[in-house]
Amino acid sequence: QVQLVESGGGLVQAGGSLSLSCAASGSIFRVNAMGWYRQAPGAQRELVATITRSESTRYSDSVKGRFTISRDNAKNTVYLQMNSLKPEDTAVYYCNADIRILRKAVIQPSDDYWGRGTQVTVSS
Repeated sequence: QVQLVESGGGLVQAGGSLSLSCAASGSIFRVNAMGWYRQAPGAQRELVATITRSESTRYSDSVKGRFTISRDNAKNTVYLQMNSLKPEDTAVYYCNADIRILRKAVIQPSDDYWGRGTQVTVSS
C-alpha cells in the first residue's frame, strides 16, 4: 500500500558530507510528520531529526548544527543533509513517516511507516 524508499547512503571520510532522501509512494492521502532515525551496530535505534508537515523541525543534540532535515510535500519526500560527518555517525539510517492512506476511497487513520534503511559509513 505504502512504500518509503531511501537513497543516498554511502562511504565518506570524516568531515565530509552526504545527502539522504526518502520518497513515500502508494495510496497516500496525506503525509504528516516525517523523520530520520539511525541504528548503529549493537545500539538501539535513535532519533536523528523530524519535520512536521508545516516544516517545524527537531534534532537530536548529537547532530544539531551539522544535519539539516527538509521536505517537499508535493513529492512526499524528506531529505537529510549531513555535513561535518563523524565516525560516530556511522549507522543504518531509516526514514519514518506518519501517513494517512486511502483504502477503497476511504481515508484511513494515520499510521507509522518505515523505510528499509540505507547504510552511512564515515571513516576516520
